[in-house]
Amino acid sequence: MIASFPQTSALAEQWLLDPATVFLNHGSFGACPKPVLAAQRVLRDRLEHQPLLFFEREYEALLDNARCDLAEFIGADPDDLALVTNATTGVNTVLRSLPFQIGDELLTTSQEYNACRNALNFVAARTGATVVVAEVPYPIASSQPVIEAVLAKVTSRTRLVLLDHVVSQTGLIYPIAALVRELTRRSIETLIDGAHAPGMLPLNLKQLGATYYTGNCHKWLCAPKGSAFLYVQRDRQSTIRPLTISHGTNSPRQDRSRFRLEFDWMGTDDPTAHLCLPTVLSFLGSLLPGGWTELMVQNRAKAITARSQLCQILEVTPPCPEEMLGAMATVPLPDGSFQDLKNILLEKFKIEVPIVPFPASPKRLVRISAQIYNTPQQYEYLAQALRWAIAQGI
Repeated sequence: MIASFPQTSALAEQWLLDPATVFLNHGSFGACPKPVLAAQRVLRDRLEHQPLLFFEREYEALLDNARCDLAEFIGADPDDLALVTNATTGVNTVLRSLPFQIGDELLTTSQEYNACRNALNFVAARTGATVVVAEVPYPIASSQPVIEAVLAKVTSRTRLVLLDHVVSQTGLIYPIAALVRELTRRSIETLIDGAHAPGMLPLNLKQLGATYYTGNCHKWLCAPKGSAFLYVQRDRQSTIRPLTISHGTNSPRQDRSRFRLEFDWMGTDDPTAHLCLPTVLSFLGSLLPGGWTELMVQNRAKAITARSQLCQILEVTPPCPEEMLGAMATVPLPDGSFQDLKNILLEKFKIEVPIVPFPASPKRLVRISAQIYNTPQQYEYLAQALRWAIAQGI
């Protein structure tokens, strides 16, 4: 018997999410709170009221303020950050900037996000470099196999290692600090795809030491869509150029680095998603007494508890240890059509949750996200709906 449709959290009223849908997929595109969207509307009205005043006299200070607030949150120097539209753009920016050649090896893992793997393949094909793949098992018993798999593929020709911080398909948190430390010791540059990390995990990019790190702000930070960052170590900034070359390339200004001048203006665009970062950091940080720290701890605990519910009801062994989880988790399902199952969950039960073909269809994972607006009853409802669908052979 399936439980009645679960009620939403009172905090869900701070979002525009449809209350008639059980939304367990914050990880895909995030969700922006109403007060932040209101702040963005104010900024857009301000821009349109006097566009010349906004772009020529106000924009730079607003952008600096947003970058400084973000830098403090992620443990970086503001001048080492470029604000970009999404993490995929950040990955492409680095890959398209570096001068690879025939014989170079670009190392990644079998769980790398598809869009960024495509970018890696594209650059390798154009330059003659070779993509090398470290096979990371799943299910997995600890983080050690990740380290072993990556380091086993390192050679004297390894030029760059592209790694997810939080894997999109499986929800695994990779041991990035240990990998960066070991790869840096071997003088190998690291590009970390941290699409899910900001707002899910505590970050200190200075301490982490990755050569390049990119992360989304629209996912777990809950900023408006089109807000992300690219961190570049200071001594590598002269090499990294934006995908769009604009006025900053030959600007006569001496008060800012070329890195800052090129990335801060890549042509006319709507910058308000980035300019809302101070608002969203303040708002999400005000929802719980312990601020962002408590929010991240609660979301992680909620995801772990929800995974336990799913595993118990579906009679599935947890596929990874809890220490490799943040605010997302996956549970293996019987083989079958991922699209049919996703459709029945949405159409019959009004549940929005990813059914991931991994490593390839017909194998399936269900991936849950845990944000502050989610409730334990929603995950129990999902588990019962999945049990029903599996019993029907879906």
